[in-house]
Amino acid sequence: MNRRQFVLLSTLFSGISVVNNAAAQFNFGKALEAGQALLQSETLSDEQLKSYFDQMAADSDRRNRVAGNNDAYGKRLIKLTRGLESHDGLNLDYKVYLTPQVNAFAMANGTIRVYSGLMDKFSDDEIRYVIGHEIGHVKSGHTKARIQTAMRTSALKSAVAATGGKAAELAESQLGELFEQVVTAQHSQANEREADDYALGFMKTRRYPPIACVTALEKLDSLSGGADASWLSTHPSPKERAARLKTQV
Repeated sequence: MNRRQFVLLSTLFSGISVVNNAAAQFNFGKALEAGQALLQSETLSDEQLKSYFDQMAADSDRRNRVAGNNDAYGKRLIKLTRGLESHDGLNLDYKVYLTPQVNAFAMANGTIRVYSGLMDKFSDDEIRYVIGHEIGHVKSGHTKARIQTAMRTSALKSAVAATGGKAAELAESQLGELFEQVVTAQHSQANEREADDYALGFMKTRRYPPIACVTALEKLDSLSGGADASWLSTHPSPKERAARLKTQV
């Protein structure tokens, strides 16, 4: 056991009182397993992380209706993302999900998914703001932190224990759990501000009108309470965020 593992296990043991030797052996074994899973989750290689995101993206695409390149939504997305095939070190893979939900998400492997419900309500530049915002979550490390946290859960310990520098192949149920914890969980206000600031810089760098950041958030605010505005469940408080960005624009 190296020093880092010892410190980690010491933290896990703090506040635990040992009743007898049998209990001590049991607790030590469980704590060692938990400590090793935690340590491995924090040292996942970029290759392993990409593998997990690739698996999640493929599973999500299988679960949704994806617009083809000849579909009206597919054509529009190709047009508005022309020149956005890569940004800030990410090679980006765009697709449209045919669903009335107002939503979008990004993953650290460059996956960008925009829902047709969002495209129905947003202008091209407002969609570009959403793309920049989602990339901001990735580049700020929010997505990586979430997958590391998810890998500590008991249902995903087998995935954490990947060997030989390669990630484990996840079962469908594990992919669903991982997607829930990494992609669809609600972001904090601090994370939202950080992603919004990134999106504003993204818009300015790409010479898109930055006011689209404000109008997109104002539209989201007007959708508050709508059953199809699922982006609001993961990206809260659009009214306050719109007012904050308006002062910067």
